[in-house]
Amino acid sequence: MPAPYNRVRLFFRRPYVQLTRDTAAAHLIHSYEPGRVRIGERWLHGHLIVAPEHLIEGWRAAAPAGVTVADLEAALALEPEIVLLGTGATLVWPEEDLMGALAARRVGLEIMSTPAACRTYNVLVHERRRVVAALFNQEPGQ
Repeated sequence: MPAPYNRVRLFFRRPYVQLTRDTAAAHLIHSYEPGRVRIGERWLHGHLIVAPEHLIEGWRAAAPAGVTVADLEAALALEPEIVLLGTGATLVWPEEDLMGALAARRVGLEIMSTPAACRTYNVLVHERRRVVAALFNQEPGQ
């Protein structure tokens, strides 16, 4: 009986399956509050663009309803396969042609509230997708 036991034990000692991926270097969103987002240990205020290896603070775009391709150029420069547009505390639809303009560049666009975009971004980062989140994050009362 000892021989089969040893074979089984040796089989389980070898790392045949990797269950986790190292995303320690990635910018992950740890928390959202109206007006600020926590990435790592830092609380960031205002609008921002975040990708696993890049963080752009002070993103300038007028309003979610009026977002243009020009507003997203900083995000597109990071060569994502998908852009998550977080439109603030509530869902706001931008102009219809925005999705078509990004599709012409072979970039997907998902439009959702900023809290939903934060959650989705983290999932896609863990899946090793080339994702960028452009987040509107107004201070309460603005």
